[in-house]
Amino acid sequence: MSRVRWGMLSTASIGSVVASALRTSSIAELVVVGGRDPERSRRYAEKNGIADSVGSYEELIARSDVDAVYIPLPIALHTEWTVKTLQAGKHVLCEKPLAVDPADVEQCFDAAEAANRLCIEGLMYRHHPQTQLVRRLVADGAIGRLAYVRAALTVSAPAGDIRRTTALGGGASLDLGCYCVSAIRLLAGHPHRIHAVRVLDTADGAEGSDLRLAATMEMDHGVLAQFDVALDFPRRDELEIIGTRGKITVPDPWLCRTGYIEVEQDGVTRRQDVDPDNAFALTCRADADNVDAYRIEFEAASQAIADGAEPVFGRGDALDQAAVLDAVRRAAERGEPVVPRPPISAGTAPEIIA
Repeated sequence: MSRVRWGMLSTASIGSVVASALRTSSIAELVVVGGRDPERSRRYAEKNGIADSVGSYEELIARSDVDAVYIPLPIALHTEWTVKTLQAGKHVLCEKPLAVDPADVEQCFDAAEAANRLCIEGLMYRHHPQTQLVRRLVADGAIGRLAYVRAALTVSAPAGDIRRTTALGGGASLDLGCYCVSAIRLLAGHPHRIHAVRVLDTADGAEGSDLRLAATMEMDHGVLAQFDVALDFPRRDELEIIGTRGKITVPDPWLCRTGYIEVEQDGVTRRQDVDPDNAFALTCRADADNVDAYRIEFEAASQAIADGAEPVFGRGDALDQAAVLDAVRRAAERGEPVVPRPPISAGTAPEIIA
């Protein structure tokens, strides 16, 4: 098949990782980057080996040589530019979280349906063989019946960082919590009650956003899940899944660079290769950027575009994700448990075998 030609809407730093990731892809090609400043876009393209650049978002989404657009803009701009790009006739892969609330997610997918184009929420770790292996082990009962999931993602972002700017959709629960919530949903399904507490950010421009947040989720079948996120802690990337006979520890759950997970069964711990047959040609460099995860994500999106197929994670999943994130924020704001709206999708959690 011919390559799907991608444009990138923004000169955000994550785009450098994406540009690097796509250099080795056989089905996805990054052909142009667009920013608000022509000279900055030109320098960015030159630095990252991108063939062309334009000086406005409008010019990029109007390009006839672009099939799909990657949107890594600040969260508060996701809905506006996802809708505009879809209306321009381009498929969209928008960075996580797709939107601030479920109503905005609906707007994005309504635009996709009207344009007969795909809208995909970008949580790249979900497509990686590491994540698929963990889900398979849980479903196969490798650790007995699932009982508890714990996730964490914390970073150290200085005051003034875009992730701590309320007007741009900043805050730990949105920027970081989307990973943890997504993993919990992948493994344990949709929560039926959520408890959360938060610490507000008092830095300039961050009024009202959460600097730190911790949540407990009550799931079906007596499963409990917890996660914590923070924008002023040392870096922590953690995912632990506990069952009645053992546990799975994922050393690098979101960036997927180590190439292994740890599985404890009946008191014995072993490392398990996530790609033993080298089917995904992983680089497995813990000191490198997460190029594998982005390459695999873009190839999955490009394959769906080329085939005219629904993506693995579509409208229902994105709406359920937004609903849970919204319930987490409301629980933290109110200081009392919140019941999220019932799931729309059939669910992506594996069926657990006792």
